[in-house]
Amino acid sequence: MPYLDRDGVKIYYEERGTGPAVLLSHGYSASARMWQGQMDALTDRYRLIAFDMRGHDRSDSPEHPALYSHELTIGDMAAVLDACGAKRAVIGGLSLGGFMSLAFHLAHPERVIALMLFDTGPGYRKDGPREEWNRMATTRAAQLEKDGLDTGSASAEVRVAHHRSAKGLALAARGMLTQKDGRVIESLPGIRVPTLVLAGADDTMFTPSADYMAAKIPGAEKEILADAGHAANIDQPQAFNAAVRRFLDRVTK
Repeated sequence: MPYLDRDGVKIYYEERGTGPAVLLSHGYSASARMWQGQMDALTDRYRLIAFDMRGHDRSDSPEHPALYSHELTIGDMAAVLDACGAKRAVIGGLSLGGFMSLAFHLAHPERVIALMLFDTGPGYRKDGPREEWNRMATTRAAQLEKDGLDTGSASAEVRVAHHRSAKGLALAARGMLTQKDGRVIESLPGIRVPTLVLAGADDTMFTPSADYMAAKIPGAEKEILADAGHAANIDQPQAFNAAVRRFLDRVTK
């Protein structure tokens, strides 16, 4: 299994297929395993790259809280692309992975061919809603530290992960799931690459975010998949893969 070393932190990644590169980032407490259906279906024409974020599944869970941040995650994404020899890629992700895809575009627009934002949101412009989100994240961290790993009631993309460290997930919640400012949401009108915004119709937390992003990102395409929840790619894999393939076929010609 391939790993890269990020200053002593091992990051797991995998790639499959040939063609234009597509980097897929998973949601919080999920892992690259959530993209198996896309790896199987889309690698006939595309080179799919996925990785486990630090604190998750096969990647390391460093002990120090300072080793978990948006900036380090963006660096991990760039390092994975470098390890795969991909100067530019379509950047996509679900939930936290979608937010980090937007953050990656903000940091490295020259490396982004297009964006795919799945069941995700762009963060918050106002302090109040952001603080409420951060309370949710830190509550989740405290629960993990108290009760350990328990994914029995989690959504589909989380249940397929094989985590080793509840502490790693707790540190990731505090350092990566929390948000500091509104830079990502404020960047939406300046996005100039083709963008697909997709969500499951039953994902009531993030369908309003999909509407918002589709309205704010110039020229963005929006797909809402019926009978799908937060893990739209697992709930409705055929419809999800068809929507992604249509988009990729158009933007990578």
